Amino acid sequence: MKRVVVGMSGGVDSSVAAYLCKQQGYEVIGLFMKNWHDDSVTISDECPWLDDSNDAMVVADKLGIPFQTVDLSEEYKSRIVDYMFKEYENGRTPNPDVLCNREIKFDVFLKIAEGLGADYVATGHYCRKDSIQKDDKEIHRLIAGKDNNKDQSYFLCQINQKQLSKILFPIGHLEKTEVRQIAKQQQLITAEKKDSQGLCFIGKVKLPEFLQQQLKPKEGKVIEIPSTSFRYNNLESESIEALSQKIVYDAKDGKVIGNHQGAHYYTKGQRKGLNIGGTPEPLFVIDTDVKENIIYVGQGKKHPGLYRKGLKIKNHEVHWIREDLRLKPGVSSSYLARIRYRQPLEHVTLYQKENDLFAIFDNPQMAIAEGQFMAWYNNDELIGSGVIS
Repeated sequence: MKRVVVGMSGGVDSSVAAYLCKQQGYEVIGLFMKNWHDDSVTISDECPWLDDSNDAMVVADKLGIPFQTVDLSEEYKSRIVDYMFKEYENGRTPNPDVLCNREIKFDVFLKIAEGLGADYVATGHYCRKDSIQKDDKEIHRLIAGKDNNKDQSYFLCQINQKQLSKILFPIGHLEKTEVRQIAKQQQLITAEKKDSQGLCFIGKVKLPEFLQQQLKPKEGKVIEIPSTSFRYNNLESESIEALSQKIVYDAKDGKVIGNHQGAHYYTKGQRKGLNIGGTPEPLFVIDTDVKENIIYVGQGKKHPGLYRKGLKIKNHEVHWIREDLRLKPGVSSSYLARIRYRQPLEHVTLYQKENDLFAIFDNPQMAIAEGQFMAWYNNDELIGSGVIS
């Protein structure tokens, strides 16, 4: 009998994943990961880890499977939290959930599971996988979840073939309503439990307070760049490099309309948290300059400073799940892509150059933020990803 260790978070998805693994004839062990100790920056009644652990334990008991908790807080801090602080400090926008899957769930956790004799690990992610034979080699494919509203393949865009070979996604073929229905039928206490919000395994975090643990407030200017005199719009340029270039602003191009407490607390496209009123249209962050501690803003969602048609990914930050499809220098290929979770897929052409990978979208994209991940797909198969630079 094959052994599966299920990452049980105390939610309905992982509860049903554990149930389905048992139904499929696996020997199942439930494992809860405790990754965070500091409750001072979480909204305690939103996602308390102790309640989640207890819920997972009750579900495991109901299913008749062994259960234990593992403390991975040290690894989580060094691999995820410290990375987050560094990225925000450098004016970039990290995605800790993507890293959590790559570094914690399918690296540290996977190794612990293998130490328990596991053949596979299973999670409650809404995605699927299958395998194909190509050139006498087995290749694993990461496929979007059947439920379009819950598809979580984007969060797994940094995992590799070796990791993928060891993962099961028991609920990927189901809709969320079906998952809750199964939980109800099996009388699992998580059947009606609300989905958790916030950082992977930390809970619903008050992000400013979280960042202020290490990134101290520092007063700076908010400068508005008027769209009418916008001279940075190069969308008609034929150069791939120009289309992908980050727009650089100058304080002289706009006017000071307020102050802020630290450029590193803000990200492109952000609307809330500026606390500046009196403008005909809402203000959006169009860029941050952490070196000069300046936030550049523009009025309205159609402000040209919010949009770019291209982006660049440095070669060392390009990751192919399908290594067999890796582009060689001088080659281009068309895909579908997204630059954030839940964003509808957009048509894109990837151009592999000697040092960088360039992505040019058919339509200009709003709030392309450095540090975020772009993931590209062939239909519903996730092919690769990279960190926007």
